[in-house]
Amino acid sequence: MDTAKIKSFVEGLWDAEIVPELVEYIRIPNKSPMFDPKWVEHGYMEQVVGRFEAWAKAKLAGLAGASVEVVRLEGRTPLIFIDIPGAGAETVLLYGHLDKQPEMTGWADDLGPWTPVIKGDKLYGRGGADDGYAMFGALSAILALRDQGLDHARCVVVIEACEESGSYDLPYYVDHLAERIGAPSLVVCLDSGCGNYDQLWLTTSLRGMTGGALSVQVLEEGVHSGDASGVVPSSFRILRELLSRLEDPATGQILPAALHAEIPEERAAQARRAADALGQEVFAKFPFVEGMQPVTDDVTQLVLNRTWRPQLAITGLEGAPNLENAGNVLRPMTAAKLSLRLAPTTDGATAGELVKTLLERDPPYGAKVEFKLEKASTGWNAPALASWLEQAVEKASQTAFGRPAAMMGEGGSIPFMGMLGEKFPAAQFVITGVLGPHSNAHGPNEFLHIPTGKRVSISIASILVDHFAATRG
Repeated sequence: MDTAKIKSFVEGLWDAEIVPELVEYIRIPNKSPMFDPKWVEHGYMEQVVGRFEAWAKAKLAGLAGASVEVVRLEGRTPLIFIDIPGAGAETVLLYGHLDKQPEMTGWADDLGPWTPVIKGDKLYGRGGADDGYAMFGALSAILALRDQGLDHARCVVVIEACEESGSYDLPYYVDHLAERIGAPSLVVCLDSGCGNYDQLWLTTSLRGMTGGALSVQVLEEGVHSGDASGVVPSSFRILRELLSRLEDPATGQILPAALHAEIPEERAAQARRAADALGQEVFAKFPFVEGMQPVTDDVTQLVLNRTWRPQLAITGLEGAPNLENAGNVLRPMTAAKLSLRLAPTTDGATAGELVKTLLERDPPYGAKVEFKLEKASTGWNAPALASWLEQAVEKASQTAFGRPAAMMGEGGSIPFMGMLGEKFPAAQFVITGVLGPHSNAHGPNEFLHIPTGKRVSISIASILVDHFAATRG
């Protein structure tokens, strides 16, 4: 592999075509179905699928046997299926998604979720890094190899449109396409994070998650707080009490032992090495207010907290007016959206039922308490790296970044990985991505670090070459 030519090809394609395509992609508010129930009527998802399909077909037009297809199952989000023939009998599966999180508040005055802005080497806007770049990154890597006449295994690229809603449509497509996908010996997922922008990061585990809407109702309608307080229990206080069954309010520790899992020593050792590599950047990357501190000053424990320990976040509230309209009324109800991250090896469905039972049983004062379970997915713990892949990852990082590779679990969830791990237990996995410090996926001011997008693409090209060399015999 001529490294200089690979870099030149990938960087040139990114500058000339991929970044402009991502600029147009960011403009389209193709929110995931959970956040846009009328996604079919709005047509934004179709706009993105059409753009992605057209670009892929144009780039692969001269490649014999390659195909680009939008697969549609009735009542489900579409899926882009790209099949690129290769040498040998092996198959590589490359994955990404094109649906987006909702707008979120707090964007800088000159930025916005659907307003692409390039500042220096960052492309701001919703979805560029999570995960619009994935198809382009995968195809740029493959096209770079083709440009040099280098052999690679058959590559299947799958781009779904439901990941931010928990990938509930994806299992149906994987089953529908099972014969066409085959049995990949390598799975590459480009939807993860990186601890910094200086080296290739491999994700070794992903947390699962469960969650839903917890509502507490105490009255049929609001009443004067001066008349009712001290007689009618506050719905907010009851909700706070219920949450204390799940989480220690002083420490944030999740209380039920069944929601915890033993941390493998290998993962603990990787956490220590990641902590050494990143230092205070583990927490300094977050936009803390002045004087705010992380939950502990032990960086290794912070890494383990966000990768292997269950953690609760309240992501939405309902039932209260904004402050300027908050009269002296004892409100009839309070509701909260709960997002509970789970250890990679904790069963998501079992955890979800446990949380529902815990929150709904014996409601204080006989209040009307309901927990609507909306999502429950199991995480993923990577199989041990084959020696060839361990060497290939290190080589790829040195080639693209000039630094050694690093490994760390991620706190997010990619439901697809657990599913693929079960379906293809013999496969090796490369889980990586561009979501590094301050990139703020799902939040305001999200950005794609363009140089990292290029380098991850170059890394994948290098790994595909080494995969072919390792498996052709």
